[in-house]
Amino acid sequence: MKRTRYVSAAASVVLIVGGPVAAAAVSSDAARTVTAAPALRADVTAQGAAAAALKHYPGVIESLDKDGSVWHVDVISKDGKGHAELDVSASGAVTEQNRDTDENAAENKALVSAKVTAEEAMKAALAAHPGQVWSVQWEDGDDGKAPYWEVEVKSSDGKTWNAHVDHATGKVTQSGADSDSDGDDNGN
Repeated sequence: MKRTRYVSAAASVVLIVGGPVAAAAVSSDAARTVTAAPALRADVTAQGAAAAALKHYPGVIESLDKDGSVWHVDVISKDGKGHAELDVSASGAVTEQNRDTDENAAENKALVSAKVTAEEAMKAALAAHPGQVWSVQWEDGDDGKAPYWEVEVKSSDGKTWNAHVDHATGKVTQSGADSDSDGDDNGN
């Protein structure tokens, strides 16, 4: 019991005397934490979102687009039978929204066997139009056209470029700037 009183008394003295110093140390640490937090929340790029999604669900990216600070990524399994809808946060955390295992592999054959991946299409589009990738979408090539990647790039001057990237060569075959700054071709 005597020992308890001494420990309690010693703790009280430390708190009374060291209180302002301890409070300053805590405030200093808190300030460092607050200023460091924004640096940790650097938004993930399209390339980073693609890498995070493929690490979570290996396969081939079918589409990737940014909605606010979240990337929506659709991945098809390498055998073409699986499909996952993933969200990648600004910090790179992956959340699985949906997973199917009964996809028609024949419908995904062109995508799975394409020589150029979504990641390579993004690189090609950025080489043609520097900026940030905002979306990438596999286009099956309806109307008798060959399949291609459509990549949306936002440049530092606010213009949005839509590039068609050849599925076999990676060559930017068509590109153009949108007239509006939100990247919507329909003016909406």
